[in-house]
Formats: sequence, C-alpha cells, structure tokens
Amino acid sequence: MEYQLCPSILSADFNRLGEQIQTLEKQGVKWLHIDVMDGDFVPSISFGMPVIRSIRKESKMFFDVHLMVSAPERYIQDFVDCGADSITIHAEACEDLERAIELIRDAGVKVGISIKPATPVNDISHLLEDVDMVLVMTVQPGFGGQKYIPECTEKVQELKEIIDREELNVDIQVDGGINDSTMETAMRAGANLLVAGSYVFNGDLESNVQRIHQKMQDISEKLN
Repeated sequence: MEYQLCPSILSADFNRLGEQIQTLEKQGVKWLHIDVMDGDFVPSISFGMPVIRSIRKESKMFFDVHLMVSAPERYIQDFVDCGADSITIHAEACEDLERAIELIRDAGVKVGISIKPATPVNDISHLLEDVDMVLVMTVQPGFGGQKYIPECTEKVQELKEIIDREELNVDIQVDGGINDSTMETAMRAGANLLVAGSYVFNGDLESNVQRIHQKMQDISEKLN
C-alpha cells in the first residue's frame, strides 16, 4: 500500500501560496489537496477554478480536488479543464451519484466519493468498484482546525474490510483533525491518503513535512 501526505492548501498562506507549493514539492510531497467550498453545501466559501488554474501552471503535483459543493456535476468538466487530476464529490451533494461518478470518469480523471461523519458506509458500498478513492471526513466539512471524530475510525475500518474482501483497488483518504496521534489511528484502520492542513502549514513548513513523512514511514513499517 502506498501512503501519501496530502497537504490541504485551505490552511496555506495565500500571500505565499506559490512559494509554499514549491516547498512541498521539494520535500517530496506528491499530492496537493484542494478544498472547493460553495457556501451552500457547507457554510464556508473558499476558492475555485482561477486559483487552481493559476497554480497548475507552476506545479507537477497530483491535484486532488475535493468539491464540497451542491450539485457538483455542474462543474466537473470545468475543474478538469483547469487542472484537476482527481475529483472527489460528496455522496450527500448529488441527486444522481452514479451519474456524477460516470461524468468524472468520462472526463478522464480519477474518481473519489466522500462521506460526512454521519453518513454510513453502506450508503456508498455498492459503488466502490466504480471509484478510485473514498474520502472519509473525520470532521464536519467546511472548516479547518477541528478535532478528529473518533467514531469515524470505525468507518475507515469497515471500508477497508469491504475493499480487501472484494479485492478492489480503492484508496482510503481521511480528512480532518490529523496530527501525530490521529495519523497512526487512521493508518492502522486502513487509510493510506492523509489530508492535513494546519498540521502541515502551521510553523515551519519544510521541517513539518520532513517530520510528518518520517512518522508516516515509521508507522507504515510497523504495519507491514
């Protein structure tokens, strides 16, 4: 299993965004998590296509675009056109989730589906063979800096059991409250993609990434 740190630019210093992305790349970070929020599906508003298009010009990282928006199928092609490598949509935001998944696949990028803390795994388990990734929100979507919800660990475990039993090639991503202790909890449960915001960007970015990468490696060695 390949583990990846996925820094969320929602916590970046937007006055230095390009510089910070370059620092991440120099430290070997391969994934960049991009939270798009519309003020409807979640209360907050973040940023959209112009920001992604701008940073795409200077970065070769894998752009992991997480759409926390209502009716995301309206925007799939737009986000692909501005540089998304993967698009994750919320099960709760789509009237026709199967159709939305098909639109992402047809657009030529990887497909992710996300569930809020209150949404059961059973709501999406029948779709696992159609996606590349499931994002388990371990906080309520829409705000940074929240504490990890312990009950979400069981959802990661449940997903991992289904994926292994059905021999599927599906990544499990977690987003929210990741720190030194919850990182190990999530990885032991079966997550291999770890979204982190303030954990990465608060303080010295370069040393933070080095420390987190080393901790992830230490944990993965124990798990293997």
